[in-house]
Amino acid sequence: MINRHHLGSHQTLRTDASGMPLEWLNCEQVAKLIALDMVQYQFGPTLIRLHGGINALSGKQSHCDIPAIIGTKGYNNHLHKQLARYVPPLNNQTLFKRDQNLCLYCGQVFGRYELSRDHVTPVSQGGKDTWTNVVTSCKRCNNHKADRTPLQANMRLLAIPFAPNYAEYIFLQNKNIIADQMNFLMNHFPKKSPFRKTLHG
Repeated sequence: MINRHHLGSHQTLRTDASGMPLEWLNCEQVAKLIALDMVQYQFGPTLIRLHGGINALSGKQSHCDIPAIIGTKGYNNHLHKQLARYVPPLNNQTLFKRDQNLCLYCGQVFGRYELSRDHVTPVSQGGKDTWTNVVTSCKRCNNHKADRTPLQANMRLLAIPFAPNYAEYIFLQNKNIIADQMNFLMNHFPKKSPFRKTLHG
């Protein structure tokens, strides 16, 4: 039985023992880690309270509070080195969120079905399908730019495309992030991350 608090639609951020963000977990996954004594620390408000069975001796019902953040036991130096070099998979949903659903040519915000992936340097001119060569574009601007670079099309690019690091990618995967989770993630954003400016308004 699940008793959902007002934060029940949120997921728990899992980190390792050092605080490195690793992934988002649902309540059942978190409860399993707690039951297996694999959680070293818990932080933030309770998202959900899970209720278990009735104790035959005490007559009390067991429960498990699911926190906003958990740190699991163990530290993997090799994993940290891998994450430092991590390049996230590129897909339109994450790309559009990186650019905040903003067309980086006309500067207007659009729904995702009105947006497209534009290659700054066209593939026909040797451009790659990579984070640093793609931007969010409305379909009108993309059609106008066609098979040209912004310079060739006389179109101004409003921001420089970048590849998110692992913490930024975790941020992009979740629509419902509370303040405590955001603070953990931002501690692992690059100092010059564009997200620092946008998130602080």
